[in-house]
Amino acid sequence: MSTPGRTPGRPGRTTGLGRVLVALYAVFAVAAVSRAGVQIATDFHEAPLAYLLSAVAGVVYVLATVGLGRSGARWRRVAWVACSVELLGVLTVGTLSLADAQAFPRSTVWSGYGSGYGFVPLVLPVLGLVYLRRESRAARRPA
Repeated sequence: MSTPGRTPGRPGRTTGLGRVLVALYAVFAVAAVSRAGVQIATDFHEAPLAYLLSAVAGVVYVLATVGLGRSGARWRRVAWVACSVELLGVLTVGTLSLADAQAFPRSTVWSGYGSGYGFVPLVLPVLGLVYLRRESRAARRPA
């Protein structure tokens, strides 16, 4: 029995590298949402921009996790958009946080291109986009 939107005979995103990406995004989703929730609840007045950006990052990670974990064209688009927004966010916030450190008195997940998280926030969307691209090409090839 095949899954709608999935080519029979091809592995889905819940196997191999797809599974690793979903697991990494899930860890970052839980970490970013939890961190932002605590920061917003306790110290929001100290750095509202940084804490709101962490919350946005958490939402993006949740969407990427769900988009990568589900099959079908709609979820693939969600994953593409989430990974693209994440890459744009980490590049923009990373650059701004280095260019004007006073604008970010507290770090976000994306500050310094994710240096506080071993640059995983910078590498993860690139891996996600490459994976999605490779999966799209494989789906177009005859089985």
